[in-house]
Amino acid sequence: MPESLEILLRSLALFLLVFLVVRLMGKKHPAKMTPFTFVVYSVVAVIAALTALKVIENFILGLLALAVWTLIPLALDYLAARSKVVHDLLHGKETVLIKQGKIMEDNLKQARLTAEELLRDLRVKDVFNVADVEFAVLEATGDVNVLLKSDKKPITPHHMEWKVLPRTEPQTVIMDGNIINEGLTNMGLNHRWLEEELEKAGVALENVFVGQVDSSGEMYLDLFDDAVQLPQPKVRELLYGGLEKAQADLTKYALEVEGEEAKNMYAGNAEKLNQLLQKLRPFLLR
Repeated sequence: MPESLEILLRSLALFLLVFLVVRLMGKKHPAKMTPFTFVVYSVVAVIAALTALKVIENFILGLLALAVWTLIPLALDYLAARSKVVHDLLHGKETVLIKQGKIMEDNLKQARLTAEELLRDLRVKDVFNVADVEFAVLEATGDVNVLLKSDKKPITPHHMEWKVLPRTEPQTVIMDGNIINEGLTNMGLNHRWLEEELEKAGVALENVFVGQVDSSGEMYLDLFDDAVQLPQPKVRELLYGGLEKAQADLTKYALEVEGEEAKNMYAGNAEKLNQLLQKLRPFLLR
């Protein structure tokens, strides 16, 4: 067999094998790997490359080495998921860098971090003042996670005791000019609804690069033609405005009608609608 053909066949076989190995090892982002995981992936890649290029001439021996560096890490990961001792031994433990607002200098030395590196990692988390930090920990992946002091945390609707509309993830219903049926089904929508929304916006399906629908039924469109300006969706605002107008009309009728019974009916309904508006305001206007 010609050497070039042999290398081609080895490479194809190892490509498929390494693809399977990576899938078995799980979805781990390179930037989030622990040192142990990084070494395992690197060795697997090196063994595959050396075997494909016949630096390791015996193909079976190359596969054997690849199997060792695949099966043993998988077995250790299995044990690590069931034993914290094994997990800490393989991946290391987190290191507290700041506790109760105080920098732990000994832990910094243990983690081989300088003060400059600590400040840089804090800036990555949008923290520029160490005095704002209550607690910071160095994870086994090298990430620094930060807990701000209570008076330095961003204000949320929970702090203001506001009621807000529960949100679910938006669904993509159009991509590259093609309808995504799965997204429509997840939102309980159909093609007819989508066609009506596109007609309202004055947009052709073929001109839509991405279309998404959020949990309130508002659709965002990004077009291939960036020169076209689309109005921002205001489904909730329009609904609130319609209810406000209805409440104002009822109040007006209560003032204009002559019969006392009719006045009371319009006034009572206007008050009920006003109470409903107060309840819906946090959900429709925030």
